[in-house]
Amino acid sequence: MVGNVPVGGGAPVSIQSMTNTPTHDVEATLKQIWALVSAGCEIVRVAVPDMRAANAIGALKAESPVPLVADIHFDYRLALAAAEQGIDKIRINPGNIGSPDRVEAVAKVCKERGIPIRVGVNGGSLEKELLSKYGGPTPEAMVESALGHVRLLEKHGFEDVCVSLKTSSVPTTMGAYQLMAQRYDYPLHLGVTEAGTLEMGTLKSAAGIGGLLALGIGDTIRVTLTADPVEEVYLARQMLRAIGLRREGVELIACPSCGRTQIDLIPIAQQVEELLKDVDKPITVAVMGCVVNGPGEARHADVGLAGGNGTGVLFRRGQVVATVPEEQLIPELMKLIETL
Repeated sequence: MVGNVPVGGGAPVSIQSMTNTPTHDVEATLKQIWALVSAGCEIVRVAVPDMRAANAIGALKAESPVPLVADIHFDYRLALAAAEQGIDKIRINPGNIGSPDRVEAVAKVCKERGIPIRVGVNGGSLEKELLSKYGGPTPEAMVESALGHVRLLEKHGFEDVCVSLKTSSVPTTMGAYQLMAQRYDYPLHLGVTEAGTLEMGTLKSAAGIGGLLALGIGDTIRVTLTADPVEEVYLARQMLRAIGLRREGVELIACPSCGRTQIDLIPIAQQVEELLKDVDKPITVAVMGCVVNGPGEARHADVGLAGGNGTGVLFRRGQVVATVPEEQLIPELMKLIETL
């Protein structure tokens, strides 16, 4: 449990993102947390690079509508402070925080307070001996690293663990998660790290995260983009809907257009997509370029539009309900959606 959000055990796949504001700037960080939640985020991670950030967690927790995760590297005292401040989850690598007594201190306070720990393995920071053993950040090296960190916690009686095995390579990331899922039963946090800008990051995340989810692997996800974090959440929601793991919100389908198209379909589809971003009804909306075949091809859609020459039609489940001028297609479509 991350706060009130279950992870693993058959629970729905949850959506995470991370703030990029200075965590000690409580006002700015809370503003971004609320923006992420409005987009559909269910767990938010904040960076805790220093004690100023750790000491801000209490204020953030008091106002955050969703559970918070503290992202911590190297300094075990930050983990202890975050726990004292009421953090819901800690992301840390036990092997990187020093002596066994420090690991024991973190495990003890987290166990006492019911705080889970994510063991986050990253291909760019694997142990030198594993890189030497396997010749690079291979799936086998990633899994061995994760297990080494997990065993440090288990040694002190702590088993409330989630694992991530992220690299910037889609095949390596998928291989690591598949290997982990085959051998062990820890909940898995999915992600392709440093995936890139909006376009390339979307492609790599859809291939890596989406591919694993389609195989039944993964319990919680974070899409990483070099973009506004809100875009990460929108993409994650769309991914879960595309795979069939979520039904809330709108699924937009649109034809690719062809020589029969007599309407400027691409900007219309883009405009409809933007207008539907914040609609949470579990419906399918179609944008089709042909009044001849469009309604029939999209007969499974709840509602849709199909363009013609200067006019177009609105349809519901394949049946035409109105013919309207082209410039009124989108406004009338949105009115139709409001009636559902």
